[in-house]
Amino acid sequence: MIVATWNVNGIRARSQRLAEWLAERQPDVVCLQELKIPEEGFPHLELRASGYHAVLSGQQSWNGVAVLARERPELVLRELPGAAEHGARFVVAKVLGLEVASVYVPNGKTLAHPDYKVKLGWLDSLATHLERRADKDAPLLVGGDFNVCWTKMDSYGGVRFEHHIFHTAEERALLDRIRDAGLVDLYRAKYPETVGYSWWDYRAGSFHKNEGMRLDLLFASKPVAERLREVYVDRDYRKKGKTGAVPSDHAPVIAVLD
Repeated sequence: MIVATWNVNGIRARSQRLAEWLAERQPDVVCLQELKIPEEGFPHLELRASGYHAVLSGQQSWNGVAVLARERPELVLRELPGAAEHGARFVVAKVLGLEVASVYVPNGKTLAHPDYKVKLGWLDSLATHLERRADKDAPLLVGGDFNVCWTKMDSYGGVRFEHHIFHTAEERALLDRIRDAGLVDLYRAKYPETVGYSWWDYRAGSFHKNEGMRLDLLFASKPVAERLREVYVDRDYRKKGKTGAVPSDHAPVIAVLD
């Protein structure tokens, strides 16, 4: 089984690149973020032509998350309990024996901005939701853009960026709570000491210099993590496609499960 997460930074702008990626990689389940489209505008027909069904939480111009799958997913939740007022950032579906959550954590902007407290509150709500699961061994996949560099290894800035947005002890402690709720970071489980950036700024040649951050994570409950064969950042899809269209500033993260 192939599972993935990808912040597409606008599904309209990335529609052709997404179709190419689905055809080439053929994932079974995909968590998408930053759709930037209302639910009534979502391209269900185009995705069906690619062989995929979708459930989503959409929003005009901002946010938006979806779960795509070859088999029709069953919607479970469209809002994160305790954080619904902060936009379309959370959707959960059941498919292929998994419960799958696609999440888009608020950016936070700067430590002095009011959105930083919103970010911490949203992550706290997510951690609480995961901590309250009745069965910690139930098959669960949580994929998304977490907007946190969990360790200094996860940011090209290393220790230089400590105590800046994405790099604070408060943000990292909330990811610790998600891990401690019984979830495994699949990339780090396979590659504990390997850089695996998934986001690069559009500016200043950041991608070509590999000045990136690992913001996009695939978490899984332990029984799912035990099925892990491989996981990687799909850097080819951070590049322009054959049409020359601007790519997302995020690359997909892909895991292969038994």
